[in-house]
Amino acid sequence: MAYVWPIALVVCSNILYQIAAKSVPGDMNPFASLTVTYLVGAAFSAALFFALGGVIPAESGLWREYAKLNWAPFLLGVVIVGLEAGFIFAYKAGWPVSTATVVQSSFLAVALLIVGGLLYREPISASKIFGVAVCLVGLWFINR
Repeated sequence: MAYVWPIALVVCSNILYQIAAKSVPGDMNPFASLTVTYLVGAAFSAALFFALGGVIPAESGLWREYAKLNWAPFLLGVVIVGLEAGFIFAYKAGWPVSTATVVQSSFLAVALLIVGGLLYREPISASKIFGVAVCLVGLWFINR
């Protein structure tokens, strides 16, 4: 179960995310929308930090956890804005919700196969290469 629930959380959250991103008013500046998104996200994250303190223990509070920061959360903040703005702009440009995510996920799978091999020395097997080929064939069918 510890292996399954995080992926289930990602899938369920991504479904709601795509619905919300597609529902941002068409005449609203996406970056104005994202300021509200991140204020809510920060408040929700803080609430979860304190609510789940017994489940996910922290050494002794939020400030002590902040002392452990490295470059990653800062870069994550920047790239999350890119992800969110990218989807909002894609939907404003007319991408269907059923296609945009599949296209980006397919390209992402190919890119992460390469990243995994180069940065993390993950093995690139024949089955993974076959999976990439299947993704590319799937892209061809989806965009017809």
